Amino acid sequence: MNDWRGIWLWRALMMVWAALTVLFTGILCCLAAPIIGPRRAFFTIGRCWTHQQFALSGIQWHVQGWDQLPEAIRTRKQPVVFMCNHESLLDPPFLAVAIPIPAVYIAKKEVRWIPGIGWAVWAAGMIFIDRKNREKAIRSLREAATKIRGGKSVVIFPEGTRTRTGALGAFKKGGFNLAMDAGVPIVPICLKGTFNALPPGSLMLRPGRVQAAFGTPVDPTDFPDREALMEQVRCQVVALAEGLQD
Repeated sequence: MNDWRGIWLWRALMMVWAALTVLFTGILCCLAAPIIGPRRAFFTIGRCWTHQQFALSGIQWHVQGWDQLPEAIRTRKQPVVFMCNHESLLDPPFLAVAIPIPAVYIAKKEVRWIPGIGWAVWAAGMIFIDRKNREKAIRSLREAATKIRGGKSVVIFPEGTRTRTGALGAFKKGGFNLAMDAGVPIVPICLKGTFNALPPGSLMLRPGRVQAAFGTPVDPTDFPDREALMEQVRCQVVALAEGLQD
């Protein structure tokens, strides 16, 4: 894409701007939390950050498939586990605008130490996983299942970590155990374009197009075992990727 916002100097300035505004956004969320509530503060102010950063960086975004989901999901009457491929550090802020309803994220514990924003996402209900401690990780997933049964939807990256090549990685079983334990549908999501917009090892955004596509909800009770469930969700993510334009 021929865009002046792709000039190296502008991208470098946007990197500095992003760092400063993330810190400011976190502080603003903390200040607004006692007034409007921590979750509303995080999702309202956080989405504003994503919109302004995308506009300044020349990133266009598009979402498809949300309107085809059952009304109960779109109106938050039916909690779900959103499962999405993981292309980039850009994925969480993009999903914050791509998913219209507030959803609790499950992330590695290191996120909580990000200045400003760490407290904000914790207050908003993010569940942190200690990947190095299996017992604590299992306890965190049980906590997530309790929240889901209480009516909250969650977002999980089943690959566990970002792709380094752009290819879809192997899915880990934790998120599927969570969906089965909570007894709620899984909604597959495919992200495309975030890998190019913010490649591994870079902190400078590139102009481009990022997309999110929602698949058909998958009911864990329709499958004989976890492996069959994992395969169905993975197949949907692959099919959604093929249906998205470059």
